[in-house]
Amino acid sequence: MLRKSSPSPYVRRVAWVREIQTLLKEQKVEQAVDVLKLLRKDLGLEGTSLNDILYKNAAFLNLVDPISHELLLNLARDMQCPKRETDALKSSEKICRQLIYHLTPHSKWSRQNVPRRKSQACLKTTLKKKLTNDTVDLSGIPLSGRDLHRVAYYLQNNGSSVTAVDISFTELQDDSLRLLLPFLGVLPKLTTLAINGNRLTVAILKDLIEVVKDPKKFPSLAWVDLGNNVDIFTVPQPLLVALRKRFGMRSSLPTIYEYSEGQGSSYCLETSTEEISVFEEEDEDDEEDELEDHLALEPWSVEEKNTLHYCERLDIIVFVR
Repeated sequence: MLRKSSPSPYVRRVAWVREIQTLLKEQKVEQAVDVLKLLRKDLGLEGTSLNDILYKNAAFLNLVDPISHELLLNLARDMQCPKRETDALKSSEKICRQLIYHLTPHSKWSRQNVPRRKSQACLKTTLKKKLTNDTVDLSGIPLSGRDLHRVAYYLQNNGSSVTAVDISFTELQDDSLRLLLPFLGVLPKLTTLAINGNRLTVAILKDLIEVVKDPKKFPSLAWVDLGNNVDIFTVPQPLLVALRKRFGMRSSLPTIYEYSEGQGSSYCLETSTEEISVFEEEDEDDEEDELEDHLALEPWSVEEKNTLHYCERLDIIVFVR
């Protein structure tokens, strides 16, 4: 278990990405590759050479974070198989920016660097406001034990219309989520639960699976975002099965797009089909780089029988026949 005084895993991972950026600018490619190995291992992506990445780990059906997998794959390719030196540096810099955006919180509280001592005030302010798109968005607010009880009380009394709960990057640990699960499980319309970017370990998956096995608990749940935690790297099959049972009449499991900054906290649930990878596009002008950093994905068409589902932040690939 992580100590409260230690930073959340995403802090360490983002620091490694920034170190890779610096090393590549200084043309220290070998050292950058060593840091990349540490980052991949910390995210549970085994294999360090490009061959390992491309072939031995090509099937990442149930990874909780395939976005990071693809970004790191492309970064390794740029570093080990560069085209032209200037193009490789530009491409690697772009991928690093995308990784940083993907692995960090984007809530207004995070952008304002709210001190921990003021987190209770932020929480009170958020819970007093009228819900936007029926979403409880607490992302980026460090939650203490007292805060968790306040959140549980709020859900118990105001949860009838809640469709999404975002408690990502709130420094949740296993015991914290165990406290909230009974209150989250009875929300009748909850479809999206974001718990990414926390201090959760693989041990909490047993509790989560036991809860979702009961069809009366989480009756409308579509997906749980488990990415960017301590050591949760894959989605357990029992969890996938339990979610599938809740959507037996649909052709596929829903996927969650990462909502854009400035659009509030509403998640868009889709049962889309085909998608073009964000890395198949050619490099565009620098003025478009900031927009690309947000990893905006294009809508999918419905034409193929065998389809590849690609989702952001939630981060899982689902093949549907």
